[in-house]
Amino acid sequence: MFTKMKNIDTAFKQVRLFSLAVIGGCVVITLFISFKSYQVATQSQQKIFILANGKALEAYAADRKDNVPVEARDHVKMFHHYFFTMDPDDKVINANITKALYLADATAKQQYDNLKENGFYTNLISGNISQEMQSDSITINTNDYPYYFRYKGVQRIIRPTTIVTRSLVTEGYLRNVSRSDNNAHGFLIERWKTLENEDVKIENRN
Repeated sequence: MFTKMKNIDTAFKQVRLFSLAVIGGCVVITLFISFKSYQVATQSQQKIFILANGKALEAYAADRKDNVPVEARDHVKMFHHYFFTMDPDDKVINANITKALYLADATAKQQYDNLKENGFYTNLISGNISQEMQSDSITINTNDYPYYFRYKGVQRIIRPTTIVTRSLVTEGYLRNVSRSDNNAHGFLIERWKTLENEDVKIENRN
């Protein structure tokens, strides 16, 4: 009788230990799955997909500070592209200038007003003159805020009989603003001024 009770007690202890081991294993597996699920969810939040030409392109989210130099250079480049690239068409000129003025403060608007008052844009249209802007180098100092920049580029003025190549050097500062459709990088150019704008070469057109 006692032997039978002892065997039942031993069996009960074994079942209890086995049950505890199973429960412990389930807890460990559950915690591991939860951790991995959280890890996967976090990683997936770092990715976005952009649909371009019918193809899904993967992009990664990153802190703004990691991309400041790249975004700042592109902001400065696009501003100069829009401000100085023109064709003898008032709609093209107005469209480009409008895009440029979204990227800079009143110092750019003042230069535009001065050029307009002097008949610069009227002369472009009446003389069938086009302008192209090619950036050479863009230096950004991100150690101090607002960020100082210096832009160096080559400007080509295409007239019916000649092509004039000019060197352009400007400088200014960048401060942070809200991103928008008109200002994708979230910078605004301040205290913009031209340091150099001189003829380098004049070529006759055939």
